[in-house]
Amino acid sequence: MRYGSCMGRALRIDISNEIYHVLNRANARMTIFEKDNDYQAFETIIEEAKDHYPIKIFSYQIMPNHWHFCLCPQNDGDITKFMQWLTLTHAQRWHVSHCSIGAGHLYQGRYKSFLVQKDNYLLQLCRYIESNALRTKLVQKAEDWRWSSLWRREHGTDKQKELLSPWPIAIPVDYLEQVNIPLTKKELEYVRISVVKNRPYGKDNWVDAIVKKFALEITIRYRGRPKKGS
Repeated sequence: MRYGSCMGRALRIDISNEIYHVLNRANARMTIFEKDNDYQAFETIIEEAKDHYPIKIFSYQIMPNHWHFCLCPQNDGDITKFMQWLTLTHAQRWHVSHCSIGAGHLYQGRYKSFLVQKDNYLLQLCRYIESNALRTKLVQKAEDWRWSSLWRREHGTDKQKELLSPWPIAIPVDYLEQVNIPLTKKELEYVRISVVKNRPYGKDNWVDAIVKKFALEITIRYRGRPKKGS
């Protein structure tokens, strides 16, 4: 199957009971999470957003200038509602707390979201998300990064763990060991190609079926690994 170039904004899929990789970055990649209070404030907003728009959160990680989620909406349109409320509320509160009202956009643009296949690709995506701080050498063990779903599952209180939903697949008994093993170059590139090329994340035949089903236009024109630096 050939994929056409993406013209204008990519079509956003937002249907219930599907899994999504959702992410956004700060404008100009500036640091917006610097102190513990910055991270804590954002986690509070996540909890509030979920109260407004119940959604399944399988994994997340907050980094100094961006964040990732793995989500599953219970109703059509819930991803859009959840993310719009979360990012708008965060931007408003961030500007107030940093005395920067009117200084410009906090985020580089609207969030990105990509459908994810419900099998080992979900597991690999969660590994990618929850090992982000380890990969960038912010911690020595993935579970030590305080601002993540992995920390909540391993060290959080019962109340903190309520934010997270059970995965639709079994978490491997050795998952903690797996998440601390660096992803291979191929695994990293396959996730990144999804982000860079607006491509659903899964096996090629599954991606073909999703693209056909939703008439998606994505910028990828080839199979296999992306060029270096993608």
